[in-house]
Amino acid sequence: MTAKWMLQTKKADFDAIAGRYRISPVTARIIRNRDVQSEEEIRRYLTGTLDDLYDPHLMKDMDRAVEILKEKIRDQKRIRIVGDYDIDGVCSTYLLYKGLSRVNAAVDYEIPDRIKDGYGINESIIRDAYESGIDTILTCDNGISAISQIALAKELGMTVIITDHHDIAEEDGKELIPQADAVINPKQKSCTYPFSGICGGLVAYKLVQAVYEAYGVPMEEWKDLLEFAAIATVGDVMKLQNENRIIVKYGLMQIRKTGSLGLKKLIEKNDLDPEHISSYHIGFVIGPCLNAGGRLQTAKLALSLLLCQDEEEAGRMAQELKQLNDMRKDMTQQGLAEAVELVDRHYADDKVLVVYLPECHESLAGIIAGRLRERYHKPSFVLTRGEESVKGSGRSIEAYHMFEALLEVKDVLLKFGGHPMAAGLSLEENMVDEFRRRLNENASLTEEDFIEKIWIDVPMPLDYISEPLIKELELLEPFGQGNEKPQFAQKDLNIRSVRVLGRNRNAVKLCLVTGNGTVMDAMLFTDGDEFTAKQAGHRMIDIIYYPTINEYNGNRTLQVTVKDYKLH
Repeated sequence: MTAKWMLQTKKADFDAIAGRYRISPVTARIIRNRDVQSEEEIRRYLTGTLDDLYDPHLMKDMDRAVEILKEKIRDQKRIRIVGDYDIDGVCSTYLLYKGLSRVNAAVDYEIPDRIKDGYGINESIIRDAYESGIDTILTCDNGISAISQIALAKELGMTVIITDHHDIAEEDGKELIPQADAVINPKQKSCTYPFSGICGGLVAYKLVQAVYEAYGVPMEEWKDLLEFAAIATVGDVMKLQNENRIIVKYGLMQIRKTGSLGLKKLIEKNDLDPEHISSYHIGFVIGPCLNAGGRLQTAKLALSLLLCQDEEEAGRMAQELKQLNDMRKDMTQQGLAEAVELVDRHYADDKVLVVYLPECHESLAGIIAGRLRERYHKPSFVLTRGEESVKGSGRSIEAYHMFEALLEVKDVLLKFGGHPMAAGLSLEENMVDEFRRRLNENASLTEEDFIEKIWIDVPMPLDYISEPLIKELELLEPFGQGNEKPQFAQKDLNIRSVRVLGRNRNAVKLCLVTGNGTVMDAMLFTDGDEFTAKQAGHRMIDIIYYPTINEYNGNRTLQVTVKDYKLH
């Protein structure tokens, strides 16, 4: 289905903003389109530093958690961190382990096995901790929905601190929160923290900050861990808004001089330049490698890599994670092909896609669900056969609140959790068809909701593009979820020439001419032969684009990268 082009129409005095902050009206308009409005928000967006991060003590139970930890550390009581097997969970565990080790806590960690344990803390992990003489359990990136599990830990006489960021279930308007000794989650209604959209890694990072303050550890040491809060934020697809954007901006800078041998080796094995790591590299290269261990083997491999102090061993583990990720890519392609075939044959008319792939590795369900969502622009669930039940992951579209949708059908589920845009669940195999039927019956989505919308920030002629403007647009980085790369548009460009490039013929170089005679190259990354067949007979094109500088043989020329197009 063809995407619908939409123009952002948010109002403001762009000339006044441009004058006040010494930027162009174009950049002022883009900032307003990101819902950055007040003077303080604009200042922080353009020039915010780590000093602009919120005080961790504003989080409910933060001070309580620090007091408990101080008491346990003083008495050398054993503390066990229980994390999660994804990138956010691995980074959260790393941050807490490094932080508590620094203040001489008797600390170790446990990360659930994706296949054997499933998501979050479970009763066997708690019983094992108890039998091992653990006094205190500290969760990260999980725990907020573990009501019965935390109750068991308390029955056994253990102290429990929860750090999490996931949505909190409610019953009759009342939050369902485990009876832990301290619960740090900015999504609690009674929490005064100004920004709740942070990941588990950033919650953990804030706890480390508060602990370091309590022990007088220099804050420079806390800042030395910054890149892991940034990797967790991008990896868990948090919106790059508010303090998340500051964390990622400075975290990416920190990666250049990271003290983590494991992270250095992972960058090296993937042939990346540490001086130019972007949020794209975190989301699509480093993150998937760190996730690959938890998907296909054990998340402890990624954590061991980050903690590793031996160069040779770190290189070996980094190579293993890269190979696991390459294997994961092949398995994903195979699973996606099977899922697409099922959708096209059986579920093309469904509003909510529910695809059951019994033989697919359960760790790939979320990735395949995301690809289905991109392809059909519909909420998508992919289910796989687990050891004891069917497990699944979902990825959603803006018009469909996935967590609320699952609440409506919780009677057919064994376990579930998630966000508006993503969820995880388990159910009995004989309930799969009922799950599909009920979700579709309840969905109030319309055909309009299934049309992808591409938002244009500014309709800007190519004649306006200049090197200073491109340099200024760098102020808006890092780009990602919630702070998307700006998109510009121009209609009625003349196509002077077309050339297909690349060994796989997957790039097209266009020479375009504006009505004023400005000539500019444009790169379009698509099936080149398919484009040329489509373009035959069309001499004009409308494009959505982003301006760039092409450097070749010492020459710098302006060009644009095309996001979408319409031939006429």
